[in-house]
Amino acid sequence: MPVEKKWPLVSIIIPHWRGAEILQRCLQSLQATDYRPFEILLIDNAGDDGSVARVLPHFPEVRVVASAKNLGYAGGCNLGLRASRGKYAALLNNDAVVTPGWLAPLVAAMERDESVAACQPKILALDAPDQFDYAGAAGGFMDWLGYPFCRGRIFFTLEHDRGQYDDEVDIFWASGACCLLRQAALTETGELDEHFFAHMEEIDLNWRLHWAGYRVRAVPGAVVYHQAGSTLQAESPRKVYLNHRNGLILLLKNMPAAQLFKVLPLRLLLDVLAALRMLLRLQWRQAVKVFAAYGYLITHAAQIKRQRRQGYDSRKIAPAAMLSKFYSRSIVWDYFAGGKKRFSDLPS
Repeated sequence: MPVEKKWPLVSIIIPHWRGAEILQRCLQSLQATDYRPFEILLIDNAGDDGSVARVLPHFPEVRVVASAKNLGYAGGCNLGLRASRGKYAALLNNDAVVTPGWLAPLVAAMERDESVAACQPKILALDAPDQFDYAGAAGGFMDWLGYPFCRGRIFFTLEHDRGQYDDEVDIFWASGACCLLRQAALTETGELDEHFFAHMEEIDLNWRLHWAGYRVRAVPGAVVYHQAGSTLQAESPRKVYLNHRNGLILLLKNMPAAQLFKVLPLRLLLDVLAALRMLLRLQWRQAVKVFAAYGYLITHAAQIKRQRRQGYDSRKIAPAAMLSKFYSRSIVWDYFAGGKKRFSDLPS
């Protein structure tokens, strides 16, 4: 008689700052999860709205890890990772809603192949369930200039989910809105970089996993819904700043050196054009934040240089192998000049 497989413990880590309603909705959906065993770690990121105290009595199974200050998404996740006990860690936004069968396909994908260090579900928009969500959609990619995009979402265009991306594929990055991580791989690459605070820290981690020789997968058999922009709205000057700053830190930390010297002048040009576009739309505060991102790079140059050097220790693949993982064209050009709004429109 065959021995029934014993499935590994998964630690579900939810950083939380504010919002009782979204937190309760998220935790309620987790109660219907059909995978076992798992633990839930709620990271109380020093929220000041009393939401944790109001919601937690209804969920006695949840373990709270409290921080004395707001560590951001990256710091909150790291706090949870250090307190977790699972073979795998699922990072989950507090504004996400999971389906009952969301976790089992992700774990199965990792159990099948030890070279896979991260994977993500299909992420759909909570407010438009037939549409892909902005934060990750059906898996993240990166072009040769370092611009991220997704199957199902390129820049501002969100595709409707018609099953067109229901195949499991290798991707470049798994979304921080919901992803499963192999804890053993993080001992090689390190945790999330807390200098990012929020936005793109998961791309940085995934990039380091690639350098360490691991793979990242999209597993669309798992489905999660996400409410985009519940923490920072798309037009928020703070979000503009973090996206531009963190996108540049990504390149400076991780891009192969020969490619970096080609990319930086072009990124500067494109960022100037983006700022001019904001000025034409009278978005003065947002335009200023684009240039503030470059100010951060100047004042923190030594720190970023040190982090880049530290990253060399875990690199196991050649720069040419890393370059082969990028989309070889400019997604900016293909989208804005070429009119390619859907992932399926892109040249393979």
